[in-house]
Amino acid sequence: MVSARTAVFFALSSLLFGGTFVAAKAGLAYFPPLLFVAFRFDVAAVVMLAYVGVTFSRSELLPRTSGDVGAILATGVLAIGLTNALLFVGQQYVSSAVASIIYSLNPIMTPVFAAAILSDERLSPRGAAGMGLGLLGVGLVVSPDPANLLGGAVGKGILFAGAVAAALGAVLIRRADSDLSSTVRVAWGLPFAAALSHLLSWSGGESMAAVSWTTEAVLALAYVSIFAGVVAYIAYFGLIDAAGAINANLIFYVVPVVSTLGGWALLGETIDALAIAGFLTIFAGFAVLGSESIDVRSRLPSLPTTPPVSDDESVVREEPRGYCSD
Repeated sequence: MVSARTAVFFALSSLLFGGTFVAAKAGLAYFPPLLFVAFRFDVAAVVMLAYVGVTFSRSELLPRTSGDVGAILATGVLAIGLTNALLFVGQQYVSSAVASIIYSLNPIMTPVFAAAILSDERLSPRGAAGMGLGLLGVGLVVSPDPANLLGGAVGKGILFAGAVAAALGAVLIRRADSDLSSTVRVAWGLPFAAALSHLLSWSGGESMAAVSWTTEAVLALAYVSIFAGVVAYIAYFGLIDAAGAINANLIFYVVPVVSTLGGWALLGETIDALAIAGFLTIFAGFAVLGSESIDVRSRLPSLPTTPPVSDDESVVREEPRGYCSD
């Protein structure tokens, strides 16, 4: 059964990350992409470090094991830093619809890395069917123009690399088995993400002179830094701890739905019948995935498998009540 905390983490991650596509598209009109990402993590790192400094004790803040260090690096370098750098750069070359489809390959790739790296996360046939339905639903929601899908090979390659980095980062975080709180790991990881983004921006020849500080630019930066940064990352990495990398990355099926609804509500974009069919298909996929958590056999009447025994024998052979083997 899904706990209330896990459900809240899932909802927050989906909603806030979904808004990232809208805010990023708006912000790219005022910032070079890598510098935009670097500023995002500068702000988020300051806010997050201040938050954990007030809410956590010194002993809870300090990494003590190699697993702690590994989880921090996987968080900052892969799952946050490289993923977002590639995402923001890739969005320059393709439409938001095509970007959503490519980035939604994340949940498909996560089980591949999990199967190779983790021993406790495997994708069952039913899980694969549910993920397949979810991916189909994403395609229906964004309903891309086939002509657009065939073009923009550079942008698609960059976005695909970002999805790979996100999936690999999520699995490596789980593999590290850190004792640090997920919130503390994010706080330590954000400075690494900021440093990586600044290095990539400098290597790419981006300049501060290209930044246009308008009200819209500040609002876009504030959203991606605080809401889609601090709050969303706390929820997302908490979700990885609670539900595992495979289940946590299912949020990337919901992100395009949120982006589509946000465009309709805020930008006046229309939602056609195909998008509605996509929503229903995604929900069907989640229903298939969710059914794995229900043990159908436990709801069926038990059938006798051995001959009746005497009262004396039953005292010896009866198993403790409440025991049920998998």
